[in-house]
Order: sequence, then structure tokens, then C-alpha cells
Amino acid sequence: MPALRPPARADKGPSQGSHKRFIIGGGISLQDSGGGTSMERLWGLLQGAKRLSPRPSQTIYKHVEGTQQGCPEEEEEEEEEVAKPPGHFCPMELRGPEALGSQAGRQNLELWAAAGRRAAPYLVLTALLIFTGAFLLGYVAFRGSCQACGKDVLVVSEDVNYELGPNSRQGTLYWSDLQAMFLRHLGEGSLENTIRQTSLRERVAGSAGMAALARDIHAALSRQKLDHVWTDTHYVGLQYPDRTHPNTLHWIDAAGRLGEQLPLEDPDVYCPYSATGNATGELLYAHYGRPEDLQHLRTSGVEPAGRLLLVRSGVISFAQKVASAQDFGAGGVLIYPDPADFPQGPHKPGLSSNRAVYGHVHLGTGDPYTPGFPSFNQTQFPPVQSSGLPSIPAQPISADIASRLLRKLAGPVAPQEWQGQLSGSPYRLGPGPGLHLGVNNRRASTPISNIFGCIEGRSEPDHYVVIGAQRDAWGPGAARSAVGTAILLELVRTFSSMVSNGFQPRRSLLFISWDGGDFGSVGSTEWLEGYLSLLHLKAVAYVSLDNAVLGDDKFHAKTSPLLISLIENILKQARVWPGAGNGGKLGGRGGWSLTLPPPCPQVESPNHSGQTLYEQVAFSNHSWDAEVIQPLPMDSSAYSFTAFAGVPAIEFSFVEDGQVYPFLHTKDDTYENLHKALRGRLPAVAQAVAQFAGQLLIRLSHDHLLPLDFGRYGDVVLRHIGSLNEFSGDLKVQDANPPHGFWGWRALCPLKARGLTLQWVYSARGDYIRAAEKLRKEIYSSEESDERLTRMYNVRIMRTPPNPVEYYFLSQYVSPADFPFRHIFLGRGDHTLGALLNHVRLLRSSSSESLGAATSGVAPGLGFQESRFRRQLALLTWTLQGAANALSGDVWNIDNNF
Repeated sequence: MPALRPPARADKGPSQGSHKRFIIGGGISLQDSGGGTSMERLWGLLQGAKRLSPRPSQTIYKHVEGTQQGCPEEEEEEEEEVAKPPGHFCPMELRGPEALGSQAGRQNLELWAAAGRRAAPYLVLTALLIFTGAFLLGYVAFRGSCQACGKDVLVVSEDVNYELGPNSRQGTLYWSDLQAMFLRHLGEGSLENTIRQTSLRERVAGSAGMAALARDIHAALSRQKLDHVWTDTHYVGLQYPDRTHPNTLHWIDAAGRLGEQLPLEDPDVYCPYSATGNATGELLYAHYGRPEDLQHLRTSGVEPAGRLLLVRSGVISFAQKVASAQDFGAGGVLIYPDPADFPQGPHKPGLSSNRAVYGHVHLGTGDPYTPGFPSFNQTQFPPVQSSGLPSIPAQPISADIASRLLRKLAGPVAPQEWQGQLSGSPYRLGPGPGLHLGVNNRRASTPISNIFGCIEGRSEPDHYVVIGAQRDAWGPGAARSAVGTAILLELVRTFSSMVSNGFQPRRSLLFISWDGGDFGSVGSTEWLEGYLSLLHLKAVAYVSLDNAVLGDDKFHAKTSPLLISLIENILKQARVWPGAGNGGKLGGRGGWSLTLPPPCPQVESPNHSGQTLYEQVAFSNHSWDAEVIQPLPMDSSAYSFTAFAGVPAIEFSFVEDGQVYPFLHTKDDTYENLHKALRGRLPAVAQAVAQFAGQLLIRLSHDHLLPLDFGRYGDVVLRHIGSLNEFSGDLKVQDANPPHGFWGWRALCPLKARGLTLQWVYSARGDYIRAAEKLRKEIYSSEESDERLTRMYNVRIMRTPPNPVEYYFLSQYVSPADFPFRHIFLGRGDHTLGALLNHVRLLRSSSSESLGAATSGVAPGLGFQESRFRRQLALLTWTLQGAANALSGDVWNIDNNF
């Protein structure tokens, strides 16, 4: 290439008013307006281009005269330092690549330019086709993996990956990697041995054996990689049998004196919180002791008031049986296990006929001697008692003693559905001979200890996902608490190992071993009472491990409606066995969605190899939630979290098909009997429980938006309030002008003349459903990367406390001291929907009593009360409206059209 040389230096520089223009390559021009500064910079650029040029080039400088205005500012502001040329330039024009004085170069250039113009559209089209093909291939691959899992997609709102801790040596964790990590570490433990060893230890609340076990549990948690481990001690009032004055049962002779004593085979079997003292009266058989059973006795001419009732265990709790008997005026209750409720077969062990079943009779939870207050120190509180404590004595008896009692009964034969399987017993209603029941239980102030372990969350450490298991047991308690304790310890060890490998949950995980569970969830309720103002703001959800393994045929979940969709998604798509598929992809719009490539990970049935739990349930019942989902009962350890604290909770179990585990709450609840009842499958079922619980914890602790389906309560509201429709005609005015002179019109039609209406409840129901649907659409149409929107939605879904929906279903219009279970759907009291329904049923009752009198609080004989009904209606309406307002967001978005 010819060397680039500047032209010869002129004798005189350009005049101050002249301009020099440089045309580079036939179209780009530069100009200099004096001083040579731009010329010098251009020379430096040309020199740099020469050094960096990958191939030879030909450039010709041509002098151009003339002036040019409007010099580009960027040339004047150029700050890059360049080499200065030796002297000043004269105006010149740069051309290339034609040879000097040649026309062929210009023609070749024109030919190349024409060819380029013709080829450009084809090049653009080819690029578009390549891009479109690659996009379609990626889309088809994505859709194929999603369709293999079905139409249901898990909605999570996390980043495209799960972040690891600072000490991790691994790369990014995807959802499938996180599942695989959990399952790999979970498989290293030994659940079976822990269950066996725990069931062999004495674990009665307040005993020396329980204190030793508590120390061992604390030490086990301290050995794991947890951020905090501590113990919380409460001093509670517990009731024990008095060994020096055992409970007794005697026949009463014709003269009213004590006759033959009926042996109570095990003096240690009793009903905690039974009223102490004596009860004497004739005996009646009252089936399960439900309100409708007692009402049937009354309509059959057999009055329960003043008599002792013999009832079967099962269907409802011991506390509900005694409360119903008390409401109908009975003097005492005897509870026995009927063989009809505990069928046995060649491979199913049965309960011995001389075994009685244990159970407390406090209609509530927690320490009944400090209702509404935490039992840190009882002496600071006035001597009050829970309204759920019974005023009549109760005692468990065996099937052998019950058979002797039934043979003495006279009166009408019991209905066919009341007949049991006690041999030689005719099952009559009674009455029978007189009985004398003496209960001498003693109350003792007892320290109990809850043990806590915590893994702090990385992003939201002040939001807690709580998982707990009862530690105490009356008797061996293999199914009652040993299984739950073993699974809890295994989950602690598993998540601790995951943390050691770099995993950090978004929210804090709180593992708790409860004490006092056999006395009515005393330990957990006292903790809730002590920290209620904190927990209803910070507790996300509660997962209970109690009674988790009672069989291996069916899966049942007692839960808040907010968790139903999460349960369904986990049963459908969550992997619970090691090595079942690889990979995973997180991505999506408006909240991240999870899809997994085939084979789709699913929860496998522990009893039906190759079949998932969801498939097993859907095969027998297409409405899977009707088969699996149940409301939380009061005797569930998770009940207080939802009904008292407003925290969504779940307690799930594997159960037998068509029969119950017969040894629960007995001294036969041993590891051997549980293992035999499951036909050797106890380790597999316990492993399935641990895997399902672990999936729940991962989703609840790590999803960006909590997987709480607030829309589910809309279905609950529709279902419950829809049952009021049949009574709407009884409440409306049908004739504002009664016949003249008919003074009895108002007396005969008192409700229709008052103009009562349920319209306000329907309006509040509609507001809630609309608010839920609006919020759902806003979330799914938003971008998850918008932190402001995400926080706003979290506030509306979680109330910054995590759960406004659940929390605002706690009635704000009743006192927690008088009505601790304020939840309008699950609670107990005049403010609940159940109480309203039972009250309005009195409109059509042929008598003045309602079958639901015992649970609704309606005093027998009072009948329908308009003022009370109006108050119930107001409590229900405005509690429901408050929940709707909470979902609506800001006050300017709320429209209460009443």
C-alpha cells in the first residue's frame, strides 16, 4: 500500500473565515473551521486506522476548495488524544478504493453496490426464517414438557432459580435440583428406628421421662445447623387420676344403696378435665352421644335428663359427647369402644375387649384454668375457668363392662343403625338399673416444655412457616406422637443438611416439638396465647405431623381452604422419590410458573405401586377434594392455629379404607401393633409423609408470592350461605295487610310479619367474591419483577401479616376472652355461621328445640328469638364484609353497596 503522506505544507495558513471540507469514502464529510484542530485529529485517526488495518487499502487525497458551515459539535468535543500531524493540512477529499485516474474501479464499485442492494432482502428474510424456526423449536419443546404434566401448573413467584448461600460450591439451583437435594438428604435418615425408640419411652406430660426426652430432643436440634434452638416453659393445670382414690362404678340396689362394684380394668384410664364428684341415675344407651342421638331419645319417650348415658367412642370427640349430654341435662357419661367401630380381619389386629380408650373432655384447647391467657405464671391471673369445662363426670370403660351394662337395659329396641357388635347384648335404649359413678381426678400445676429450632429466611426472616409434632403420649403412643416426632426430627436433619450445602429458604422455618398435646393441644395453644399479637402478623402457615400414619389406604387432609390448591398441586406434580426425573424450568409472566419435563414427579401412593395419590383418589371420586379435604375439627392440633389465631393450617393422615386405627389413645398403641396394622409398610408410609411435608415446607418457605388460594373461600362462602336460601321465604314479608280483625296473625306468622331478610349476607358474600376475583386477575396480569406491585399484593394477600383472609374471618365483634375461637366458619359461638344456621332451623322445627342446640348455644325450650337472630346476622355480615374490604386494597377501591 502506498504510504499515506500529508500534502505539502502551504506557505500561508488558511484565512480565519475559510472552511475546509473532507469527504471520506464518497459520502462522509468533515470540515475544519480554522486552526487545524480538526485536521490534526483526523490525521491521528487515519494513522490509527493504518496501524489497525487488517489488509491493504488504497486512499487518495484530493484538494477541495470551498466552505462548509455547521461543523459537527462532536468533532469539537472529541477528547481522545491522537497523534498530531507534522504541520497543517490543506483542504482535501478522501476517495477509495478505485485506482488513481481509473474508471474501472468506479464501475466495479457500482456493480458491487447493485448486487448488495439485490441481495439485502434475501439476507434479511433468511435471518428471519432462522430466528422463527429456532423460536418454534424452543416453544414446542417447552409445551411438550408442560403437557406431559397435564394442564395444572404450579404457580410460584420466585426468580428463575433458587439462590444458594454464600458458602455454597454449587451453581444455580432450579426447582428440580432443590427437590432432588431434599429427597437425597431425606433418604439418609432412619425413621423406623426413631419411631421404635420413641414409643418405648415414658412420655406422659409432666413426668420425669418426658423431661428426659425433652432434653434429648433439645440436644438433637442443637447438633444440627440451625440458627436458633430454645425451650419455652409453661406452668399449666393438668388433671391426673388419683391413685389413692381411684374412680369407681357401682350398681345401685332397690333401696338406693351402693351395690356390686363394676371393675374398671385399668385405673390409669380416665377422662382428663372431667368434673369430679359423684353421679347417680338410671342408665340409657345414646349411640355416639351426638345432639341428634339425644334428641331421638327424647322423641322416643326416653328422657336423658338426670340419667347416666352410655355412648360409643368415635364420630365426634369425647368433649363433644360430654357437652351434648350436659346440654340435655344428663348426670354423667360412660364412653366405650364398640367392636362395630373397630372391625378386625385376618390381617388387621383388633382392640382387646378389656381395653378402654383415653380422651380429654375439655371442649376447647389449651389450659382450661387460664382461658385466653398464656400460662407462664398462673398466680398472676384471676381464678377463672374455661366455659368448655364440663360440669358432669365422665369415665371411659371397656367393651366388656359395656356389654354387662347393655344386658341390663330395658325399654325400646335401638334403631338398626344404632346396633353394635357386642355379643349377647340386645342394644335397647333403656332405662336400666341405677348406677353410681365416682370420679376423683386431681388437678396439678405442671411445667411443660415446647422445644424450638429455627432456620432463618434470607429475604423474609420475619415470616415463619411453622411445622410441629406432639411429643407427649398417654401410653406408648406410637401412632399418636412417636411417628410425628420421628418425622419432625428427620425434617430438621434434612433441611439442616440442605443449608450446609448452600440452600437458604426465603422465609424462616420454625420446627417445634409440643408438650401437653394429649390434654387438648395445651402446649401449642399456650404458645399461641403468649405470642398472639406477634404470630398473627408473622406466621405464614402451620403444618401438623400428629396422627399422620393411621393406615396406608387413603390420604385425608384436614385443612384451611387457603391451602387446598397447594395440596392438589403437590399431589399432582411434586416428586417424592429419589431419581424420578431430572431438570426443571422456572419462568413465566405475572408470577413464575413451574413446569417439569416427563416423567412428571408425583406423590406416589405408599400402598398402590406405580399409582399417585391423586390418581388413586380421582379414580374413586372425580371430585377429589370431596374425598380428601375435611374441615379442621376441634380435636386437631392444627385447629387453634386457624380458629384462634387466624393462621392457615393443615393436618394430614394416611388412613385405612373403611375402618379406623383401633389402638389410638390406648395402651396398645405400640410400635409392633402399628407395624402389624400396616402390614410391614410403616417405614414406607412414614417416608411418604415426610416427603409430602417437605414439599409443603419448600413451597411455603420459598415461593415469592405465598401459594395461598384466597379465592377458595369464595366457594366455601357460597356453599355455606347457600344453605340459608331455603329459609329466605320464612323471613320475608308475604302479606303486609293481614285480614282485618284477625288479631292472631302476628302470633301465627311472627317472622313473615317482621320483614327479616338475608340480603345483607348475600351482598357481603358478593363483595368478597368480586374482590377475590379482581385481585387474582391483577396478580396474574402483572409482572413479577415489579417489586412495588409484588409488595402491594403481598400486603393484600398476607396483610403484611401473612394472612388477612384467614385473620379477617376471625370476628372482630366478639371478645376473645368469651369466644376464643372467633372464626366464623370453624369457630364456636353465637357469631359463627353454624350457630346462625342452627338458630334459623328453629323456624321449621316441630318442637322448640333444635337438633343442633348443643353446638349452637341455643338453650332448649327458648325457640327462635328475633333479636338474637338480628345480632347473629350482623356479626356474620360485617365479619364477611371486613374480609372483602381487606382483599379490595385501598379505601378508594372499596364500594360497599348496601
